[in-house]
Parts: sequence; structure tokens; C-alpha cells
Amino acid sequence: MTSFIMRRIGLAAIILLIVAILLFSMMHLIPGDPTVVALGPRSTPEMREAFREMMGLDQPILKQLALFLGRLAEGNLGEDVWSKRPVLTMIFEVLPYTATLAVASFLWAVTLGILLGCFAVVHHGKWPDWLIGILSVGFVAVPSFVVALYSLLIFAVSLNWLPAIGAGTPGDFISQLKALVLPSFAIGLGWVGYVARLVRAAMIEAMGENYTRTLRSFGVSERRIIFRYALRQALIAVLSVIAIGFGGLLTGSVFAEIVFSRPGLGKMTYDAVMSRNYPLVMGTVLVTSGLYVTCMIIADVVTAWIDPRVRSAL
Repeated sequence: MTSFIMRRIGLAAIILLIVAILLFSMMHLIPGDPTVVALGPRSTPEMREAFREMMGLDQPILKQLALFLGRLAEGNLGEDVWSKRPVLTMIFEVLPYTATLAVASFLWAVTLGILLGCFAVVHHGKWPDWLIGILSVGFVAVPSFVVALYSLLIFAVSLNWLPAIGAGTPGDFISQLKALVLPSFAIGLGWVGYVARLVRAAMIEAMGENYTRTLRSFGVSERRIIFRYALRQALIAVLSVIAIGFGGLLTGSVFAEIVFSRPGLGKMTYDAVMSRNYPLVMGTVLVTSGLYVTCMIIADVVTAWIDPRVRSAL
């Protein structure tokens, strides 16, 4: 198990290195003078030269890449162009908001998706199964930003049940919880459909295995087989997809954070792109990629721990 974990960590490190190199290359392939883009067309030559030296743009491209990777190895993501604050410090200030939003979306989406999938299996071939199938496809098909806009119009503007913008009053748990409902709903609704369909398909496949036929021959009830044996087998198959879903929730929070004016990685990335703040853009993208890869490692390790056969396959 230790060697398996080390292999996954090594693969993750390679992936992040490739992401860093590609991101560095994309930043330098953007047409135009980055100093003019960052400082504006009215900046003086002296301002541009000082900015170019501060960002290391006066060095050869390979040396810039080496310096960039060296800073990353030390955990240094650079400084914000405008505030001169460390990028990593700024990211850590908003990361809890994005993590809270992603976890809230993930928990209720997975819980509701598993319940719907199990309910569809219990009523397999009947009208509840068909209804859940239609709803699941509908949940997946509707874009998250559309759900965000309509939920904002209905529950915040028309009914005035929930706050429209912000992350709630600091220190007030109820206020923060209310502000979390609509964004988490907008992000997590699509994954309810994914999880429900995956759980249903995996459980139906498990119900046709030889061990379930043996359990039936010993008189074990159908509901016990479904919830104790088939569901466990289905969760192993769904676990990796759920981890990808959590990474997707992290990266997909940008729409909810913009629509609901919440602080977070998504909104910070958007603001940094609009202001051409390249160090902040690269920092937020790299941190988001690191979180995504971490989710995948955790999913692989948990899957291998539950099913030892996976260790030799991955």
C-alpha cells in the first residue's frame, strides 16, 4: 500500500509540473507586451522597465522558466502586481470560502444522489425509476450558471427567503449558512443527476452478480442485499467519479462566486484575469490544479484500501 501511495504522489507531482510549464508557456504566448497590458497604454517606459525587471521578463525565457519552477518548489507563487502582497497569502485568505462552498455542494449532492439511485433500484422498472431517470438527465443537462440565475431570481428576489449576494455576516453561523444555500444548490444540482445514474447502474450490475444470487438462495431479503452488499460494491465504482466531482465543484465555483458575489478562488481568478494580474492568475490556477489532483489521489487510495485488486491495476 505504501508503494502504491508513493506512485500516485509521484504521478501527481509530474502532472503538476506539466501544468506549471504549460501555464508558464501560455502566459508568454499571449500577444502584445505584457507590461503594456498590465500597466496600461499610458504607462511610461520607466514604469514598464521597472515592471519588466520585477517580473523577471528581462531574462532569457529558459532562465525565467527555471526561476519560476524554483520559486514553486519553495512554495513561492510570487507577489500580486498591484498590492505587492504574496500571492499565496491572498489565496489562503479566500480558500476557506471556496472549500466551504465545494464541501457543502458535495455533501448534499452525493447524499441526495445516492438516495435517488437506491430508490430507483428498489423500484427498478417501475414509474419511480423512470421519473428519477428523467430528473437525473434534466439535472445534468441544465448548466450551473442557469440554475444560479434562476434560483437567485426566485428564492432571493421574488420570495426573499435567502440572501442574494455575499457570504454572510462574519461570526454569524446562521447568516453564513443562509448565504451558502443558493450557491451550493446551483453547483451541486448537476452532480445529483450524475451520482444517481451511476449508483443506479452500478447497483443493478451488482444485483446480477453470482454472490447476490447466492445470497438470495440463502433467503437473504432483497432490501438487505441492496443496501448492505450491492450499495457497497456500487460505491467502489462510483468513488473515483465522486472525487472528480469534488474537483469539478472546486473549479466550477467561479460561476456561483461571480453571480452571488462571494469571495473565493473562482472570483479571485476572474478578477485577476480581467485586471491582467498574471502572478495571481498563475497562482490561483496552480492551487486549483493542486487541489484537483489531491482529490484524485485520495480517491485512488481509498479505492485501493477498499478493494485491494485495484492496487495492481492502477
